[in-house]
Amino acid sequence: MDIDLQPLWLTFKLASVTTVCLLTIGLPMAALLAQSRSKIKPFFEALISLPLVLPPSVLGFYLLIALSPAHVFGSWLQSWFNIRLIFTFPGLVVGSVIYSLPFMVHPIQGGLEALPASLQQAAWTLGKSKSETFFKVLLPNIRPALLTGIVLAFAHTLGEFGLVLMISGSLPGVTKVASIAIYNEAEALNFHSAHIYSAILLVTSFLILLLVYLINKRLVKNRFAL
Repeated sequence: MDIDLQPLWLTFKLASVTTVCLLTIGLPMAALLAQSRSKIKPFFEALISLPLVLPPSVLGFYLLIALSPAHVFGSWLQSWFNIRLIFTFPGLVVGSVIYSLPFMVHPIQGGLEALPASLQQAAWTLGKSKSETFFKVLLPNIRPALLTGIVLAFAHTLGEFGLVLMISGSLPGVTKVASIAIYNEAEALNFHSAHIYSAILLVTSFLILLLVYLINKRLVKNRFAL
């Protein structure tokens, strides 16, 4: 196969790292939103949901401004921590985490909100701490929602283009992911390579979603069988 596999490897590496980061920060965020009765809850829900409706180039532009060493935040990161995020893989991860955040938070939040309050109260009555209740009682009961969040975040990161191009460009081996490679190959009229990259992403994304639907169907069936 006459194509460079580096963009594909970088794409799956980016999706994996982003998904782990999103799971780490998305779980507490979803739990807080699910339990919150605050009047400012809609503000934070709208803020998290912004990437769903905002053009990726807009988000990428503001991240480019914010993270650039020529501006306050980027300059602070570089002068205090010697961290430069623009046109680097870590910067790509930061942008991807922000861009895919709603795909992780919303399914988990929905799953937690659908659980009966009596489940949590019964766990507390039996002497479970709040962390034990969350990890050993609530999370096992929202496995379909948890799986959906993980897979949607991973699959969504696979297809990022506009944001990647804005904050990371197309540096081979560093930030040139598969979607950028497809654009470059198509622009160079090398449609054979563009087809191969596209077909791999298409088949991978379809298989991931198919697997989620099959597993979720089985989990729901087992839940009702109990």
